[in-house]
Amino acid sequence: MLKKLVLFFVISLTVNAVDARQVIIPAPPQLASTGYLLIDANTGKVLVEHNVDEKLPPASLTKMMTSYIVSSEIERGNIREDEMVNISVKAWKMGGSKMFIREGTQVSVKDLLRGVIIQSGNDASVALAEHVAGSEEAFVDVMNQQAALLGMTNTHFKNATGWPTEGHLTTARDLATLGRALVNDFPEHYKFYAEKYFTYNGINQPNRNKLLFRDNQVDGIKTGHTEEAGYCLVSSAEKNGMRLIAVVMGTRSEEARAAESQKLLAYGFRYFQTHKVYAAGDVLNTTRVWAGQSEQVELGLREDIFLTIPRGAQDDLKAEMHIDEVIKAPLKAGQELGNLTIRLNDEQLIDVPLVAKQAVEEAGFLARLWDALRLFIMQLIS
Repeated sequence: MLKKLVLFFVISLTVNAVDARQVIIPAPPQLASTGYLLIDANTGKVLVEHNVDEKLPPASLTKMMTSYIVSSEIERGNIREDEMVNISVKAWKMGGSKMFIREGTQVSVKDLLRGVIIQSGNDASVALAEHVAGSEEAFVDVMNQQAALLGMTNTHFKNATGWPTEGHLTTARDLATLGRALVNDFPEHYKFYAEKYFTYNGINQPNRNKLLFRDNQVDGIKTGHTEEAGYCLVSSAEKNGMRLIAVVMGTRSEEARAAESQKLLAYGFRYFQTHKVYAAGDVLNTTRVWAGQSEQVELGLREDIFLTIPRGAQDDLKAEMHIDEVIKAPLKAGQELGNLTIRLNDEQLIDVPLVAKQAVEEAGFLARLWDALRLFIMQLIS
């Protein structure tokens, strides 16, 4: 195995230990909630957590998965937003929160999706489930498969609505994972979550997410309530390029779930920031290539690097590049040639591959022979 040459590249350093500024972060808020979680939607970094892996009934937070699957089906071209859906007796008879669709009529996929997201319509959820999969039972199978694909390891769905059913359970962590997927995977449909009102069949209903009416930085996501689940809310807000997702489960009232969620969001924005360290297009270094048509190759990253750090701590980040000592052609664009690590104080935040930004073809026979001789002599001397 080839040895590695360790190169140190420091993003920014304080002048000395005496002048170093200490970033102080208070303890996170303690909420009157069964379980809660706050994450950075961009990086997935957990900022606050309590009882995040206990399996709890999600109530209408279930509809986040229902809408995720419908958005996925639209993106894949399996259904269209303007496609008309036949409303069944089962959908029409659904109790609880309703969009007030009528049996025997047709409603567009887009209107039903807004009915699920804004009005939390159980009737709209069943109508979409039947349209996508043929029956709600078949749709539930899709929901559970999709949950597994997203890494929601402690989630099991029994219906498309969140109607109280034994064994219909999820966790705060899994809901944060689903919320992050909604935001990142379907930004066009995610805009529906910010709508404050939706009118259908002459009935105008407000979004049950009170934070939409109190804070213009909040643009989603979903409320839920049953007697067993309590009052739940998955909320998301964006400020100064940072997006947070807060999950609050099992509060005592509609007002409590909004207030407790607001505490989490305020704490995250006040004491943390999302910091873009490098872009995928950045050239981080140039290194020697042996036996190639070019003697140099540029090194970079496959994707942008974002970190969630304490606010004001960006000057204390330190990066190290570890580059393979001997790099020989041929090289493919994107081939791993080392790695980049970034630390904050004693904590390693990230470790990602350094890759070739362009391909390097193998040189001719004489050039390869000459490089092999030079490399042999260099290694002999070292």
